Amino acid sequence: MTLLVIAYLGGVLTILSPCILPILPFVFTRTGQPFVRSGLPMLAGMAMTFAAVATLAAVGGGWAVHANQYGRYAAIALLAVFGVTLVSPQIATVLARPIVALGNRLMNSAGQRSRSTVASSLVLGIATGLLWAPCAGPILGLILTGAALQGANAHTTLLLLAYAAGAATSLAVAILAGSRVFAAMKSSLGSGERVRQALGAAVLASVAAIALGLDTGFLARLSYASTSTFEQAVLDNFNADRRDQAATMVASNTPMMAATKPRFRSRLPVEGRLPSLDGAVEWLNSPPLTAEQLSGKVVLVDFWTYSCINCIRTIPYIKAWAEKYRDQGLVVIGVHAPEFAFEKNIDNVKGALKDFEIGYPVAIDNNYRIWQAFQNSYWPALYFVDAKGQIRHHVFGEGEYDTSEKVIQELLADAGSQMPENSMVTPNARGAEAAPDLGNIRSGETYIGYKEASNFVSPEGLNGNAAQDYTTGEPGLNEWGLSGNWTIGPEQATLNKAGGGITYRFSARDLHLVLGPGADGKPVRFQVTVDGKAPGASHGADTDAEGNGTITETRLYQLVRQAGDVGERTFTVRFLDSGVQAYVFTFG
Repeated sequence: MTLLVIAYLGGVLTILSPCILPILPFVFTRTGQPFVRSGLPMLAGMAMTFAAVATLAAVGGGWAVHANQYGRYAAIALLAVFGVTLVSPQIATVLARPIVALGNRLMNSAGQRSRSTVASSLVLGIATGLLWAPCAGPILGLILTGAALQGANAHTTLLLLAYAAGAATSLAVAILAGSRVFAAMKSSLGSGERVRQALGAAVLASVAAIALGLDTGFLARLSYASTSTFEQAVLDNFNADRRDQAATMVASNTPMMAATKPRFRSRLPVEGRLPSLDGAVEWLNSPPLTAEQLSGKVVLVDFWTYSCINCIRTIPYIKAWAEKYRDQGLVVIGVHAPEFAFEKNIDNVKGALKDFEIGYPVAIDNNYRIWQAFQNSYWPALYFVDAKGQIRHHVFGEGEYDTSEKVIQELLADAGSQMPENSMVTPNARGAEAAPDLGNIRSGETYIGYKEASNFVSPEGLNGNAAQDYTTGEPGLNEWGLSGNWTIGPEQATLNKAGGGITYRFSARDLHLVLGPGADGKPVRFQVTVDGKAPGASHGADTDAEGNGTITETRLYQLVRQAGDVGERTFTVRFLDSGVQAYVFTFG
């Protein structure tokens, strides 16, 4: 119920986003007309669009993005014609009589038949929904991500309907309020003709803004700093509440243990049973393990993926716990659940295990079967299981290492281990595995593929799935741009000709970039500069003082670690060979 409320509020808040401004003129064209026959069908059309996008996300993966992109093009063309007919039906007639007829139907004048009004409003709602999609914030993104990972299900459908209902509510308010504005304007001007022409001009201006990418560019960045921030705070508070509930409630029907003894076992709730570990496509470092085989053992299950910086920084602690407590009965299991397509390549994962020197069992969960069994939503996510097969604690994200180790010690003691109390592990983490400088991070994870790209400032605009010459532009803080000839796909950008580069204005101690060689696997040489100069002492673990490095495999590369005072810097990487694939920036 809580998630449904959050999804509904997320939909309501969407209209407050600045990137919604180009959409509002389409909404106000329904004012002055019967709400049931005009406004309501438009809202229904918008809700249908959201449902269609969600269905595509559940069954079609990345194809949904392409479908939505083509839908935007169609919607822009349709609404441009609509705007022209509002300004001057005569001009529209000269252009093309069939298109004019469609535009006139979309105008829905008061004298039209009820059936036509309903149909045209429905079409307008579908077009508006397609254009609204890029403005959706983290809450709709969370719903669609769940649909992609878990497939279509009743829970996802209900969440989507709640989101659509929230968006429809805010639109309805805009339409009802707009009708009063419409009446006042019509009265003051003495003629509805001027109102219609003004609306047509506003529609055409909105279409121009959308066609130039302002709705997903400049206005979207304003949105990120406004409503998306608020939405994310709502989500963060919800997740915090859920963690608090898990710490105080029993997640199954097992009665809570007595709270009188001063041992950890009396304070940790039973959050559920260890789910089945079936469904892994392969096991590394071990034969397949089952929940039955692990009975009597204390188990730590770590959901991770090898290019995730938060997961990488957690690995030194998990390795240290696996080594320190192995003889006491602790079994550590890594569940590798990929985020990107390249992480599904088992050879890539094997290489990562070698690089990170991971020797504990790792289940390859390419189909997210174990992920779904745990109802997990995070990388990294740690689940602590006692000797009876009961989940007693969990940690989402990096950190809380001392608490985690104390949980391990207490669960081992409950299982009969005679290990004396001792100090916490202190891993000697280096490079990307080192703890982040949280006090100086002002930059956040930034994806390069068009599916989740943000803050892109190259003046040519982001052109998905097509070779394009780009220039860097002038990025501000947390903005980035490309130079050279690139093809931007849903997950990554691929450099077509040698000499291209990426520029990012950031503020953090460390800058990482997930990179890979081209399809031919040939190494790609690159050179990094910071504020236009060689990084010197501020070079990362994967570059030298001159900023030189080579990409030999697809993984996270640490390119900058500021040696002095951490400040706002301009990072540029230039690739001396073609074929490089760039996925995501992260910071530490």
